[in-house]
Amino acid sequence: MTDNRNSFRKIAVAAARIGDAKKASPVAVYDLAGTSPLADYAVLLMVESGPQLDAVEEDILHKLKQEGVFCLHKDGMRSRSWKVLDYGGTLVHIYDTKAAEFYAIDKVYAGCKQVPWEEKPAPAPKKPAARKAARNPAAKKPAAKKSAVKNAARKPARNPAAKKPAAKKTAKKK
Repeated sequence: MTDNRNSFRKIAVAAARIGDAKKASPVAVYDLAGTSPLADYAVLLMVESGPQLDAVEEDILHKLKQEGVFCLHKDGMRSRSWKVLDYGGTLVHIYDTKAAEFYAIDKVYAGCKQVPWEEKPAPAPKKPAARKAARNPAAKKPAAKKSAVKNAARKPARNPAAKKPAAKKTAKKK
């Protein structure tokens, strides 16, 4: 039984990441253990438009299918505001902002535990500052100077031996 829950959790996390990559926001995954007879996990993906809703749905179906995970049932195929993909123990809700306001779906799952789904970068090992500078050759180099050729092309060089043209003197009339 726990193997099934783990596989449903993996499906939920994968669907959340796929939706996030397609700019669905907010994205939430809920653990429905003991609260729903329908599924173990629910994924909520809010989108801004009908075309984005279709794109998120198609990408989830396609990428999970590539991993050997097939959607068992789809609901809302004619709807332009809400679709549900049923993966057995995982339900994926894709909906627009109007449907979110009307149905208040986030309140339906408010009592459920949220599942972390975002990939966290591996913590970088801490190194002393002196070692970082020693390993990073760019840190030692001073800022690159502009070449004399480029500077010469921009403004003429000054020659201290060259005289400035004499200012014109005007004769004062008396």
